[in-house]
Amino acid sequence: MHTNHTIIVADDHPLFRAALIQALATPVSGARILEAENLQQLEDQMQAEIDLVLLDLHMPGVSGFSGLIYLRNHFPSVPVVVVSGNEQATVIHRAMHFGAAGFIPKSSSMDAIAQAIKVVLDGGQWVPADLPDVDQQMDSQDSQFADQLASLTPQQFKVMVMLTEGLLNKQIAYELDVSEATIKAHVTAILRKLGVYSRTQAVIAAGRMRIEHPQDQAVN
Repeated sequence: MHTNHTIIVADDHPLFRAALIQALATPVSGARILEAENLQQLEDQMQAEIDLVLLDLHMPGVSGFSGLIYLRNHFPSVPVVVVSGNEQATVIHRAMHFGAAGFIPKSSSMDAIAQAIKVVLDGGQWVPADLPDVDQQMDSQDSQFADQLASLTPQQFKVMVMLTEGLLNKQIAYELDVSEATIKAHVTAILRKLGVYSRTQAVIAAGRMRIEHPQDQAVN
């Protein structure tokens, strides 16, 4: 279908971004395609009127499901489809639980990707047809932490991701071009919102949103 949709392809692998853009040609010919290879670029692109985000779970500034939760909280009207090389059923179910409109494995054919995008743009949800059910005993804990994570402001979210990467306050201040005192204030607020008492506890809590990075990311 010929559309005026605006779609963001957020992935830090140029080859896979190119493959996704090629897959978009069939379901949304004429769409405006924006690209992002890290969270900052994605956030900048979100200032436009966006109809769909195709989001990789592994790129700079994004820690597992945290990027999905961030987008769903700060841009709730924009559907997000996760495109990931991690195809475990538990990962797919958790992505949907955290608000994804769809989940496309990176091993999917061009036809499957096109179909998924069309379904989501039409207001539906899409997951692989052979997706098995899984035991979701962790839902309540996941949901509680996701709510806490969603309460962070965009700047606090960036600080939290840098905390999980092991950066010191001085390093985070340099990266964000603010004072170290500002970072200390952000860290205090993050600990309060996450219900923890130390940076270490915050990093451990944030680890709940991490997923195993797939070693092989196929481009079809």
